[in-house]
Amino acid sequence: MESSSEIKMKRRIFISTGEVSGDWHGAILIEALRERAALKGIELEIIGLGGDRMAAAGVKLLGNTVGIGSIGVIEALPYILPTIRVQEDAKKWLKNSPPDVAVLIDYMMPNQGMGYFCKDVLQIPVVYYIAPQEWVWSFNDKNTKAIAKFTDKVLAIFPKEALYYQNQGSNVQWVGHPFIDLIAKVPDRQAARQQLGIAEDELVVTLLPASRTQELRDVMPIILKTAKIIQTKLPHVKFWLPLSLDRYRPAVEKLIAKYEIKVTIISGQSQIAISASDLVLSKSGTVNLETALLNVPQVILYRVSAITAWIARHIIRLKLPFISPVNLVDMKAVVPEFVQNDATPEAIAAKALDLLTNPQARQTMLDGYADVRKSLGEKGAINRVADSIIDYL
Repeated sequence: MESSSEIKMKRRIFISTGEVSGDWHGAILIEALRERAALKGIELEIIGLGGDRMAAAGVKLLGNTVGIGSIGVIEALPYILPTIRVQEDAKKWLKNSPPDVAVLIDYMMPNQGMGYFCKDVLQIPVVYYIAPQEWVWSFNDKNTKAIAKFTDKVLAIFPKEALYYQNQGSNVQWVGHPFIDLIAKVPDRQAARQQLGIAEDELVVTLLPASRTQELRDVMPIILKTAKIIQTKLPHVKFWLPLSLDRYRPAVEKLIAKYEIKVTIISGQSQIAISASDLVLSKSGTVNLETALLNVPQVILYRVSAITAWIARHIIRLKLPFISPVNLVDMKAVVPEFVQNDATPEAIAAKALDLLTNPQARQTMLDGYADVRKSLGEKGAINRVADSIIDYL
C-alpha cells in the first residue's frame, strides 16, 4: 500500500519579492499556503527570492533580495547590477526546475522582469499579490498594462487598488488586508509593556526610521533631531527603536551617539514596541498601517536625495496625494505626513508634542483609524490569498 505521503500531489510554488516588508508578507503567506495546501492533500515545495523571514518559513531561497531595495532613481543605481545578477541566477534555476505557479509580491521593476519570464518563458500562471501602487502614483499606464499582460490574477489588498487594476484590464480579486488578522495576535498595550519591562506610567515614543540603507542617511537624522526636541520639552520621555535588520545596528548606534539621545535599541519586535507606545515617529511604509491598526498615534515623514526629488518633480512630474498607506486607504488625511523639504525636525516635533499632550488631537486620529479599519475588509485575508494561489495548482 502507498503511504499517505506518496499519494499526496506534489507541487512547486515560486515566490518573488524584495525588501523587509515583502519578505515579511512572503513569510506569512508561506505559512498559510502550507496550511491550506495540506487540507487539500497537496505537498508543497516553495522556492523564492526574498530574505531571512522567508528562509525561516522553510523556503529554498534562490537569492536574498532584502538588502538590495531602494526608493528613487539615484538611490536605485547601486542595486541594479546586484538585482540583475540575483534574477539571472534564479532564472537559470527555474528553467531547469519549473514551478507550477509564480507569486509576485510588490517589488515593482524587478518583479516586472520576473513576471514576463514566468509567463513567456516558463509559461506558468502568474499571480500578483500586493501589486505596485500604480493606483496611487501612476503617471504612465505602461507599467499597469504590463502587469495586466503577464498576470493571471491580481490579489488586491485595498479596495481602490482592486478597482484601479480592474479598470486597467487585470483579472482582480479583492482579498482584504492581511494585517486585520495579524494585528489581532499582537499583545495589547499592557501586555506589551510588561514584555518589554516598561512601567505603566512611562511616556514612550517608538522610532521607526529605516528598513532600507538609504533611509539611514536621509530619514534617520531627521527622526533623531525630532526626538531631541521632544526630549528637551518632555525630559521624562523614553525612546525605543526596533531594528528592521540587525546589520543596521552599528550605523544606528553611531547616529544615536552623534545626536546624544537616550534610546533603547531592540532587535525586531517592532509590533510589540509600537503596541507599548504613546506615539510612533516613523518613515512612510507598511509599518504605518500596523501602527494604525494597533491604535497608536503617529507622525510620518520621508525624504529622498535632492536629485531624486528634482527628477520626480520636474522630469517625471510625479504628484502624490499621500505617501502613507494609512492615508491611501480612503484617500483621506488621517495621519500627518512631512515629505521632503517639509520634513523638518521642528515641524515634526510640534505635531508629535501636540499628539502627546492634547487628548483631542489623539482622539481625532483614533477616530480616523476606525474608518481605515472598516475599509480593509473582513478577517481571513491571508487564507483567501493562499486559496486563490492553490487554485492554480
